[in-house]
Amino acid sequence: MALNESLEKVDVRTLRDPIHDHITLSKRLCQFIDTRQFQRLRAIKQLGTSYYVWPGGCHNRFEHCIGVSHLARKVASILQEKQPELHITDRDVECVEIAGLCHDLGHGPWSHVWDGMFIPVARPGTAWTHEQGSEMMLNALIEENHIDVKKDDLDFIKALIAGDPKKCRPNEKPFLFDIVANKRNGLDVDKFDYIRRDSHMIGDQGNISLQRLLGSARVIQNQICYNIKDANQIFEICATRFRLHKTIYNHKTAKAIEYMIIDGLLAADPFMKIADRVFDAKKMVHLTDNIRAEIEQSEDPELAPARAIFNRIITRDLYRCAEWKTISWHDHGFFTNNVTPERIVAEAKKMPRDQLHGDQEMMDALATLAPQHIIVDFSPMHYGMKEKNPMENVRFYSKREPNTECAKAEHGDYSTLMPAVFGEVLMRVYVKDDIFYSLAQIGYRAVIKNINPDADADLTSEAETVLGDGEGEPQRSATTTPPRTPKRSPCQTTSMASIVSTATAHSSKAISSISYNKFATVPVGYTPTGKTRKGRDLSAGSLSGMSAIKESEELEEGEKARGAGGVGLSAAPEIKERSINVMSKPSVDAESSKDIDMSTAQADDDGGGTPKATPTRRSTRGTKRRNDSSTKESETSGGSNKRAKKSGSRK
Repeated sequence: MALNESLEKVDVRTLRDPIHDHITLSKRLCQFIDTRQFQRLRAIKQLGTSYYVWPGGCHNRFEHCIGVSHLARKVASILQEKQPELHITDRDVECVEIAGLCHDLGHGPWSHVWDGMFIPVARPGTAWTHEQGSEMMLNALIEENHIDVKKDDLDFIKALIAGDPKKCRPNEKPFLFDIVANKRNGLDVDKFDYIRRDSHMIGDQGNISLQRLLGSARVIQNQICYNIKDANQIFEICATRFRLHKTIYNHKTAKAIEYMIIDGLLAADPFMKIADRVFDAKKMVHLTDNIRAEIEQSEDPELAPARAIFNRIITRDLYRCAEWKTISWHDHGFFTNNVTPERIVAEAKKMPRDQLHGDQEMMDALATLAPQHIIVDFSPMHYGMKEKNPMENVRFYSKREPNTECAKAEHGDYSTLMPAVFGEVLMRVYVKDDIFYSLAQIGYRAVIKNINPDADADLTSEAETVLGDGEGEPQRSATTTPPRTPKRSPCQTTSMASIVSTATAHSSKAISSISYNKFATVPVGYTPTGKTRKGRDLSAGSLSGMSAIKESEELEEGEKARGAGGVGLSAAPEIKERSINVMSKPSVDAESSKDIDMSTAQADDDGGGTPKATPTRRSTRGTKRRNDSSTKESETSGGSNKRAKKSGSRK
């Protein structure tokens, strides 16, 4: 790579990093750093919505990419110095360093929330990934800033980012592709940095010594291998990855906020065309977490539903996790096909009304309950290679033969205390409004009992039932609730009878996955915060993230409603009346409660903009609640009740 004139004007810099201490930035690297495309990463949270749970996790993609670049150069330089027979050139080291720096250029707002959950719904059928975005942004970075890069070098950098040797010349050194994006076993400098950085920023220092590990790296048989003495360190990295996914990345509150952000973005997308920005490098350079502030500060009435959802995040009025269960990796196909919002709602509506004990508010809630109120989320968590032991794909050497032989480490070579499995899936059932909390739980447990009539007994039984396999890879999050979650590819599953009847003995006894979580049990009518939503206006949240007023008739209705002091709604009148008592978001009509094909999904009729009124406790029952309901009806009919005025005046 030839240095151009601008390169000579850039000073060498040194920065202090909390993970790697002092990092020196070469003149060449600063050419890429001092660009709009790279500086954009300062405004994208590394931990996404986990920042709302761990305030210390406020670091961004910017510092992560600099850390990855630093480690990439360090590994390449160590190999270059220790093994001159590999003929690693300065050009190779530089390309690896730049690949580490630019590997996350294509990340959207809130990191993986964007490409993993938002884009598949906003643009169904579009197979866009942040890796593709990184390639597009890298091209724009080089062209816009007139950086001199040879075509072969650029192809090599892109191939290193993708971890795919087929994307560049065949004579490139294959072991270099293990450094930035290791597809062989997942041990790469990207993982080394984010595991150390994320752990540190949430207050967990860990005991991983990257300096020792990188120092032991050697190339044998065209792959990077490690000293057998460092096998426990490598396994610790894999175990830490699993722990971070279990406790940080997939925390129940962080996940709830993810769905709320997606709903907010989808509500705004028909008017702002947010999703289309990923296909235009000039627009994507301004696409960061600040998109939320852009929506919140807007006064456009079309963005009122999105603003209302974001306001719920501010006031901590979040979607609630009503039920959860950890299921085995191979059972996810069966569960994703059989535990759906539609089935949960159908079973909930079958419950005997006498179980509600005359609670009118809960009766109204049950009548209103629809699949759009429920989210079923599946979060896979593993050691880095899905259900497989990642150590099976790592090669080690002995200090007595560091250049000739490498081999897989057997369990006894580093530990006999190994997990029986290396991946699992956490299933959660969320509700968009507290009033549906116990109803969703009742419906879910009825679904489980239909599958396994002995589910109650299984909670106390020590006998293990192992489910049949469901093929396909688990989704990061999946739900058939439109419009937020993409349609899943059909999974091949066995019949319910064969699933339940299949039993296999394992090394340790466990309770069947086909049972509910006894620790989540709540009474009928329970709400997590002891609140109702009777005071919340219909527009305080959106049932459907893709909701938008698309027809001229709906626009006219919206203008009329706004003239009356509220935000336009087009829900059926009878649903509106019920919603004042029981819903956090506007109801949908009968058509929108059906399972909508994601590729042609139409917007649900939403309101927006008005935040919830101060909630009241759900301690009153019987006559008082019925009187409250009657009062609400009179308010809807035009009464001058003080609360009605207060709700109508809010924006």
